[in-house]
Amino acid sequence: MRDFCYSLVIVTGNLWGLKSLQDLEEFRVSTRRWLEENCPQSMRQPITEQDICSGGRRFVFQSDDQKLWLDRMAERGWTAPAWPLEYGGGGLNHDQAKVLREEMASITARLPLQGMGISMIGPAILEFGSDALKKQHLPQIARGEIRWCQGYSEPGSGSDLAGLQTRAEDHGDHFIVNGQKVWTSNADQADWMFCLVRTDFEVSKHAGISLVLFDMESAGVTARPIRLISGASVFCETFLEDVRVEKSQVVGDVNNGWTIAKYLLTHEREMIGGIGTAAGTRTLGELATEAIGLSDGRLSDELLRTEVATWEVDSCCHQLTMERVRDEMTADGVGNTSAMIKYYGTEMNKRRFELLMALGGSDALHWKEGTDTQRWLRSKGNSIEGGTSEIQLNIISKRILGLG
Repeated sequence: MRDFCYSLVIVTGNLWGLKSLQDLEEFRVSTRRWLEENCPQSMRQPITEQDICSGGRRFVFQSDDQKLWLDRMAERGWTAPAWPLEYGGGGLNHDQAKVLREEMASITARLPLQGMGISMIGPAILEFGSDALKKQHLPQIARGEIRWCQGYSEPGSGSDLAGLQTRAEDHGDHFIVNGQKVWTSNADQADWMFCLVRTDFEVSKHAGISLVLFDMESAGVTARPIRLISGASVFCETFLEDVRVEKSQVVGDVNNGWTIAKYLLTHEREMIGGIGTAAGTRTLGELATEAIGLSDGRLSDELLRTEVATWEVDSCCHQLTMERVRDEMTADGVGNTSAMIKYYGTEMNKRRFELLMALGGSDALHWKEGTDTQRWLRSKGNSIEGGTSEIQLNIISKRILGLG
């Protein structure tokens, strides 16, 4: 009898597995058909930084097709495909979301929406937020209606994030927040901020932190762009003076913000690490061919040919590693492996722009907005933002390799 039951489990398990595979293949076919019918041709081109759709109240669409693509994907919930349907997502499971990524990549379809709402605070609200917060913020994020910025670093608290001093004083049903944040990406363009504040100065520094949300148009909020060596001003100083934050806008429990902050950092590092694959852009090989030409079907410069080929192989390995990590995700997210992805991805991106400058030679050393020269200079900041490379290496050595 026991053998019969065991055989029944094996057979039915295989049948259910076969059914799942059939369902997934049907999903792939329908997804491919939908993308072919709904993705505008202009949204199937390699993407530049200027082409990214970040959404928000102030965003200006580059074309009618860009808005059409966002609207169509948002209506289907595929701007946030794995989020629940009731919060504006697509309700896809892990395998379906992977199929969607693969099918979009196969036609070079651009992501319809990118930013901290989708990649960072959205997942955190899903994991820790109240139902009211989810209903308020997640559908707007998925539709691209609200753009977010991150209030973490302070002038005296960079790598020592838990040493932050921005103060939130309890006033019954709300807090009054005072302090300063720095390196706040796109704060002058964002609609809302998710911000770490100190709500208790009497406990250990990790225990008295809360994560709060507020509108950037709130009284007392001032964002001032910081001009970088690249000429861009994507970072800001943000000053908070008597800013009122309702207690309903606290994510999770008061004084439990450090747990959420660490969760957010894993998503940020994974997001930053993704730049190392240069996904959706022209390949380095294509750019090299255009810059220096071919000889007997190969790049004419032997040294650069080797370096470009090495980069392409490393980039492919990095992309496959990211896919493997996604496949192995647990309920806790990518965890400590995000440090590995972030470190290697940022180093890959810096190598890419070093090679682009080498390919351009002296012609690359001209100053014009949106050129590789500016992006090369900007890439130097990759090893600082989201946690310095040194911090990531410490995490890798201690928590992944167990080196003490």
